[in-house]
Amino acid sequence: MSDAKSLILALPHPTILVGQDERIIGINEPAKQLVGMDCEGMPYITALRQPALLDAVEATLKDHAARTTTYLGNDGVQGTTFEVSVRCAEVSSGLAVVLSYQDLTALEQAEDMRRDFVANVSHEMRTPLTSLQGFIETLRGPAKNDPAAIERFLGIMDQEAGRMHRLVEDLLSLSRVESDVRVRPTTEVHLQRLVNEVLAALTPVAAAKTVTLVPELPEEDIEIVGDREQLWQVFSNLIENAIKYGVEGGEVKISMTGPEHERAIMRDGVQITVRDNGIGIPSHAIARLTERFYRVDSHRSREVGGTGLGLAIVKHIINRHRGRLRISSVIGEGSEFKVILPVERRPASQQS
Repeated sequence: MSDAKSLILALPHPTILVGQDERIIGINEPAKQLVGMDCEGMPYITALRQPALLDAVEATLKDHAARTTTYLGNDGVQGTTFEVSVRCAEVSSGLAVVLSYQDLTALEQAEDMRRDFVANVSHEMRTPLTSLQGFIETLRGPAKNDPAAIERFLGIMDQEAGRMHRLVEDLLSLSRVESDVRVRPTTEVHLQRLVNEVLAALTPVAAAKTVTLVPELPEEDIEIVGDREQLWQVFSNLIENAIKYGVEGGEVKISMTGPEHERAIMRDGVQITVRDNGIGIPSHAIARLTERFYRVDSHRSREVGGTGLGLAIVKHIINRHRGRLRISSVIGEGSEFKVILPVERRPASQQS
């Protein structure tokens, strides 16, 4: 075995060696998996096939100049993108072309997410801004001297401004949560006390929709290590969603169990469950509920003031606390959101 071939076999990333006779004279295991076969000895045109890559290899064989191109693949689950470096190298048999593949799939996905995020934010902001511009023009023109119209339009403008304000607040909150996700909380939180405070704050919201809040909390308080402000966001978001998207005259149950061993986190934990008797969520939508800007019913979500970011924030906060979020639903019967959080006390050195 030549030194060049031995070298590429030891490399961790896909690498292929093409000889002057245009045949593949070396290929390592990652490259075999990428192209789907062991193509050593085959003409590179037969094995590689993608036009942009074939053109780069052909040109480099002729003029020996270095090139970079793209290779598109599929790992059976998703499309993959590789940047391929095409370079000449001296081997024992003469001059050869080395193809070195760098996986850019994660970077491409991150860029797609960035584009989607910008597009979603732009879309969410465009509608209220357009409405505000239209009402301002109307108030300056046809409705200039119409008190009733002015009052009505100002009310709508206030709603649209509030919608943009909520969106900005949620975007800032999501940014803060994402930046803190690797930082473990260190303060002690009394869960039962926190949930009761959230319920008290949301009682007027429930009353406005004639929804009954039914707490089923243990008499003994449970303490965990966490971020009180962020956990408030979690329970406030889940309970308020249950109120808003439930049925008028219905009820929302809030229960807490534990501490006991939880398989989902492989340690002792506590479960806080928010259950409503609303219309339910389609099974195909449950897996996407925590995606940014995803809405099961976009029209209804905007009517009740949703930004499409609440559950994404909830997911990141629970991840920061090393917990789990479990969602289940039955159409026509309601939905259940279960938060599982680890129970642990602060180290003695951190206690006051």
